[in-house]
Amino acid sequence: MGYALLGPARAVRARHRTVCWGDKAYSSRAIRHLLRRRGIAATIPERRDQVANRRRRGRRGGRPPVFDTEIYRDRNVVERCFARLKQFRAIATRFDKLANRYRAGVVLASLIL
Repeated sequence: MGYALLGPARAVRARHRTVCWGDKAYSSRAIRHLLRRRGIAATIPERRDQVANRRRRGRRGGRPPVFDTEIYRDRNVVERCFARLKQFRAIATRFDKLANRYRAGVVLASLIL
């Protein structure tokens, strides 16, 4: 399953609770349930078809999931930073195989940016 990768991942600590940022690809019930069971607040927008299905079902569709737009806006800053870092070929292709050398390359590219 695709969400098995969420197991060892570390979430970002925001204020006093753990928050997981995700895009619409991670908006399934199974992933939200997994995060809720672990006590992680999910900031994931709903897909258009999920909204339509929930509204079609009326009261049985349930409430929309909680979505914090302020926290989700910060995700854009992180993604733009990764996009700029990937302009460096050695970082994008993972040229260095040792973790400490790769990290040094990321730090150096960050300083250049």
